[in-house]
Amino acid sequence: MKISNTSLNKKNVGDIVTLYGWVNKKRDLGGLIFIDLRDRSGIIQLVINPESKIYELASTLKNEYVIKVSGEVVLRKEANKNLKTGEIEIEVNNMNILNKSWDLPFDLNNMTALEDTRLKYRYLDLRREELKNNLIVRHKVLQSVRSYLNSLDFLEIETPILCKSTPEGARDYLVPSRVNKGCFYALPQSPQLFKQILMMGGLEKYYQIARCFRDEDLRADRQPEFTQIDMEMSFLSQDEIMSITEGLLYNVFKDVKGIEIDLPINRMTYDEAINLYGSDKPDLRFENKIYDITLDFKESDFSLFNNIINEGGIINALVFNAADKYSRKDIDKLGEYVKIYGAKALAFLKYNGNFSGSISKFVNEKIGDSLIKKLALKDNDLILIIAGDRKMVKTSLGALRCKMAKDLNLIDKDKFAFTWVTDFPMFEYSSDEKRYIACHHPFTLPKNINSLSDKENAKAYAYDIVINGYEAGGGSLRIYDPDMQEKVLEELGFSKESAMAQFGFLINALNFGCPPHGGLALGLERLVMILCGTENIRDVIAFPKTTSASCLMSDAPSEVSLKQLDELHIKLSE
Repeated sequence: MKISNTSLNKKNVGDIVTLYGWVNKKRDLGGLIFIDLRDRSGIIQLVINPESKIYELASTLKNEYVIKVSGEVVLRKEANKNLKTGEIEIEVNNMNILNKSWDLPFDLNNMTALEDTRLKYRYLDLRREELKNNLIVRHKVLQSVRSYLNSLDFLEIETPILCKSTPEGARDYLVPSRVNKGCFYALPQSPQLFKQILMMGGLEKYYQIARCFRDEDLRADRQPEFTQIDMEMSFLSQDEIMSITEGLLYNVFKDVKGIEIDLPINRMTYDEAINLYGSDKPDLRFENKIYDITLDFKESDFSLFNNIINEGGIINALVFNAADKYSRKDIDKLGEYVKIYGAKALAFLKYNGNFSGSISKFVNEKIGDSLIKKLALKDNDLILIIAGDRKMVKTSLGALRCKMAKDLNLIDKDKFAFTWVTDFPMFEYSSDEKRYIACHHPFTLPKNINSLSDKENAKAYAYDIVINGYEAGGGSLRIYDPDMQEKVLEELGFSKESAMAQFGFLINALNFGCPPHGGLALGLERLVMILCGTENIRDVIAFPKTTSASCLMSDAPSEVSLKQLDELHIKLSE
């Protein structure tokens, strides 16, 4: 059996060992040749003496050559505290070159290469310590998840990859059927319908490490194919499902990071999250909540604010103790930033015993006293203000809150801040489709069936687990009454015929004694991202896609032959 490099220590001094690995670095110090030998476990130093029979062979080695060596474990004259094996080295007396390497397209020990280059040569990039460790974390997370859920009597069950196309919010990836001419499978956006069917089949507790596919625009924390830690449970309340999820996260963080998170995890409603943080996934590693100062300016002489208030708009503010760090030019740049989110202007005040800034002339003594009290102002505070309709104001300040925290280094990178966000809207308005759509999915249990017609205010038994400003997972209680399911689909614009065409097998199953059930799915990649401290989802996937959904290493997607298209009854448009 192969010995790993880092399994050796000073207790092995005098042992004769055989090791395999890659040449990480070679140093010729005027006689002695030193080689850093790397395998998956880490690095160990090799030394070859000038009188050795393999000295000439060792002189030919280059980085990333694959070698086999034998030799004696000896103590190093000077220990290297940066290496796990830093107290020892191997005096090599035998060596074989198992494979040579071309000159490298980038230096694995000096990460300055462009990401596209690293993705093209992903097999080289994976040899780097950072990526290797990320994938090890991913492995440990899955081991912890399986161990915990198995201990609670969950069953791991696979659901189909070739499915029926159903509207779930994103575009489906379609797979043409050769046997059924003109018909298509869809790759699952999630196992949603199947895991509900498993509950109707009496399995009660299910989980799956589920591959999911969504044909949507990509970003740093999104990929076209991703993995969910998917769970579904029968006869359990929302609180019980959340408690099981908390136990899972507790075990994962303890097993992987050695951290014991505080339970139970705090909760806030969706409305509270939006009001205080401008986001349904608030980053709670820093404070700086959003303040509503609409009433404070209700009787001001500022006509712009007065008009906004009279039209039903709001005035909100953020406070950062950083007035001395921002010039007028700097604040103008922040104003350009919030325009991305629809804000027309960013007003500001600076406080140092008195007020200065773009709207200071409208801050009379009454308004000033009110702001000092409400915002708990102290010297050097910077107040950033946006006015307008509620959605725009909250979204703009939510984004600005996070930007300011990053710019001012307010975020503790070693901290993990958890919260549940509950009571999500049942529906959300789609400006693209000019209609209300399901906020979560159309199988989410409403909190009040009689409120469904009030789509703007209807709430659902839906909940997200948020960690460090990321939606790490989300779930809901499901509709288990066929009449209620029919009503929800009707409110979403489905006729009986279209509902049966899309979801007929689920609707039929509801009529055969469906148990109350619900579940939750954690995004594996996002969870691993958080644990690894990276902000790029590609850092925790062995073979990721680019933002154009392509694989630079394998050149996927690619064209296929006309013969293949003919077999699938497909003709490409010109």
